[in-house]
Amino acid sequence: MNLANNTTMRVSQFTITGFDHLSNRKLLGCLILISYFLTLLGSGTNICLILIDRRLHKPMYILICNLALVDIMFTTSASTTMISVLLAEMKTISYYSCISRMYIYHLGDITECLALTLMAVDRLIAISLPLRYHSILTNSRIFMLIANAWLIAICSMVPIALTADNLPYCQPIIRYVFCDYPAMVRAACADPEPSFVVSTIIAMWLLAQLPFIFLTYVKIMFTVLKMPNKESQGQMFRTCTSHVITVCSYYLPKLVSVLLTRVGLVLNLTERNALLIVATMVPTLINPVVYCLRTKEIRTRLLHMFSKVYVLPRE
Repeated sequence: MNLANNTTMRVSQFTITGFDHLSNRKLLGCLILISYFLTLLGSGTNICLILIDRRLHKPMYILICNLALVDIMFTTSASTTMISVLLAEMKTISYYSCISRMYIYHLGDITECLALTLMAVDRLIAISLPLRYHSILTNSRIFMLIANAWLIAICSMVPIALTADNLPYCQPIIRYVFCDYPAMVRAACADPEPSFVVSTIIAMWLLAQLPFIFLTYVKIMFTVLKMPNKESQGQMFRTCTSHVITVCSYYLPKLVSVLLTRVGLVLNLTERNALLIVATMVPTLINPVVYCLRTKEIRTRLLHMFSKVYVLPRE
C-alpha cells in the first residue's frame, strides 16, 4: 500500500457529508449544542470546585477532576465539528484541522478509559484496605499515575496519527459526522484493512480494561459482604455507584457495536453515525451530573456556593 500523501490531487480540506441525508439537521444540531454546553458547565463546575477547595485535594477528587478534563477534551474535538456542520452549515474542514481533531478525539478516548481504570483501583484500595489507603494512594502518586496514563495515551496515538497523515487521500469526502480515525481511513484511496491493524490492537487493549474493572468490583463485593454492619455495606455500595454508572455509559455503546458486528449485523451509515454520536456525547454528559449529584462532598460545596450567591444578607 502506498502511504505517501502525494497523489495527483493533494487534499487541503475535507467535506463532511455524514449529515447530508437528514431532514432535521437544525434540531439535531441544537441537541448536540445543548449537550455540549451542559458537559462544559458540569465538568467545568467539578474542576473549579475541586481546584478552589483545599478540602477536596484528595486522590478521589483529583481523579474526578482528571476525568472532567478528559471529558471536555473528548467531547470538544467532535462536538465543535458537528455543531459547525449542522448549525453553521460549514461542511468543510482543513486537512490539518481534521488530523488534529482526530488525534485529540482518540487521545481523549484512551485517557477516559485509563481514567476509569484508575478510579476503579482507587475504590478497590479505599474499600479493601481502608487503613492503608492514605499511605498507598498519596496525592503525589495519584498525579504520577495520571501523568503515566496521559503518556501511554500520547504514545499510543503516535502510530495512529502517522498512519492517518500518510494515507493517500485523492477525494476529500468524509462520509461520517466528524474526523475520527476510521472515517479518515475510509476516505483514503487505499485498502483500509492494513491501516486498522494497530488501531484494532489498541481497541482490544482498551476493551480489556473492562474485565479488569469487573474483577476489582468482584473483590469489592466480597469485601463489603463480609462487613457485619448493614449500614456500612450500604454506604460502601453507594460510594461505588457513581463509578459504575460512568463505566457503563462509556463501555455500553462500544460493547453494542462489537456485539452487533460479531452477530453479523451490518449497520448502515446512519446507524453507525448514530452509535458514534451516542458513544461520544452520552458519557461526557452523564459523568459530571453523576459526580455532582452523587458525591456528597462535591454536592455540599456546590450547594454552599449557591447559598452564598442567592441568600441576601440580613439587615
